[in-house]
Amino acid sequence: MKLCAVQLTSGSDWRTNLAEIKLRIINAVEAGSQLIVLPENALLFDGKNMRVLVEQEQVQDEIYATLTALSQQNSVWIILGSHPSLARPNGSVVQGKRVRQSCLVFSPISGLCARYDKIHLFDVNVSDGVGKYKESDFIEPGDLTPVVIDVDGVKVGLSICYDLRFPELFRILVEMGAELIVVPAAFTYVTGEAHWDVLLQSRAIENQVFLLGVNQCGYHTKIRQTYGHSVCYSPWGENLGQLENVPDNLYVEIDTNRILECKTSMPVLEHRRFI
Repeated sequence: MKLCAVQLTSGSDWRTNLAEIKLRIINAVEAGSQLIVLPENALLFDGKNMRVLVEQEQVQDEIYATLTALSQQNSVWIILGSHPSLARPNGSVVQGKRVRQSCLVFSPISGLCARYDKIHLFDVNVSDGVGKYKESDFIEPGDLTPVVIDVDGVKVGLSICYDLRFPELFRILVEMGAELIVVPAAFTYVTGEAHWDVLLQSRAIENQVFLLGVNQCGYHTKIRQTYGHSVCYSPWGENLGQLENVPDNLYVEIDTNRILECKTSMPVLEHRRFI
């Protein structure tokens, strides 16, 4: 399968972000991509206004219709790394000023076909221009429901950003059959420089699975900077391709036979003692 990770510097204007996404997707289609993955906050990099955006039903309809059309007209799968949802998967509405942060999957056959809501929220202190991050002010954590979908015969597990620091989620996704796990993200520059690669590589090695980290990059405001360096790691921990810290498309090709090779030569998942 040929993958494309779309690295963006999204801002607070969804129209501008959507226009950039459309261009990036067309480029990815022309390059032969079968699965295109967008980063976290792809259409709106502004936590305080997520609720405002999703309460505009016509805007939501336009965004969904655009991505559905791009997927179906080009026969390509698109994963919108994260986008705010007003309703929970059961249909009930999130109360107050918060939303769900949802990873959405668009199929070339059936349109919007899967959704994963971010479970782990980034409530931390970072030594950068922002200092204190508290996603729980604007986001309601998702239900403890991991999601794995079938994308043209490849089992793909879904996660979002801060989830990467919780290995138990990734182990569950692999137990559910995941062969590729995508990590759309908006890692800060400070935390990304310290931990982005080592965490992605570790999750790939310990679970013998492909890991695709799709990050935001650059300055989104005068003080909010993300790390970029979108990357794909193999089940053996090999770096299959990586970007720098500017908007770009990363193209990699994966062969799931590599997973079987790793599991045959080193069956670590069979050797577990604590289960």
